[in-house]
Amino acid sequence: MNTDEALTIARQVVEGWAWKTETSQPEPYRLDVRLASKEDLIPIIVAFRVKRMGYLAAITGLDLGPEDGHLEVLYHFCTAAAVITLRLSIPREQASVPSLCSVIPSAEAFERELSEMFGVEVEGLPNPMRLYLPDDWSEGVYPLRKDVDEMALTSQVVMGEI
Repeated sequence: MNTDEALTIARQVVEGWAWKTETSQPEPYRLDVRLASKEDLIPIIVAFRVKRMGYLAAITGLDLGPEDGHLEVLYHFCTAAAVITLRLSIPREQASVPSLCSVIPSAEAFERELSEMFGVEVEGLPNPMRLYLPDDWSEGVYPLRKDVDEMALTSQVVMGEI
């Protein structure tokens, strides 16, 4: 499958089904798909797998700041030179997404990082153990959120509290 075919098939999958999505093509080889609901995530990913839409390259957390009230989770799929990004906006408080591990087992490391660094609960994650932060890291402190108190983190690390 070449890049143009991949983008065409991806657009058909997300626009031709009953899901409410919004698509844009910010660059010639990119397709951004904004999902309306986290309930649509797994069915769209299953459709991508059925259509052989490449591989999951990364899951990225995005924090626009506490005043926005939301976090975004971006799922990047690659095939040929095409990058298809599923964008899911979730509430900042009680942030959660379903695990992809039942469909894409290799998603586990990405999901564990998302949980640990952004505080997003990944529902159904087989192994929720930390990847990067020490076991005694303070609960509720997510280093990649914009509202993290960097001075308090620095002093805890220097003082050996974390």
